[in-house]
Amino acid sequence: MWYIIYAEDVENSLALRIQARPAHLERISALVDLGRILVAGPTPAIDSEDPAEAGFTGSLIIAQFESLLDAKAWAESDPYVTEGVFKSVTVKPFKKVLP
Repeated sequence: MWYIIYAEDVENSLALRIQARPAHLERISALVDLGRILVAGPTPAIDSEDPAEAGFTGSLIIAQFESLLDAKAWAESDPYVTEGVFKSVTVKPFKKVLP
């Protein structure tokens, strides 16, 4: 089943994001290689493709897991969680209808 992983950043997270990003992307790339990512990306702090120093306020991932428990376990071990980028993470089941 698909699951939404929505996370909100701590204030002024850009430096932490930059430091943890390689390990974060490596984990997501592993799911991409398995065909288990529908979409993934950050939420810019301003209305811009490149928010520069404004940074980001969070991230969204929609990925396939065997269960809600598996999705939560995966999210909780993400480098953005373990390195303090995210202040909160919400994981919910998602039913893809369109397209």
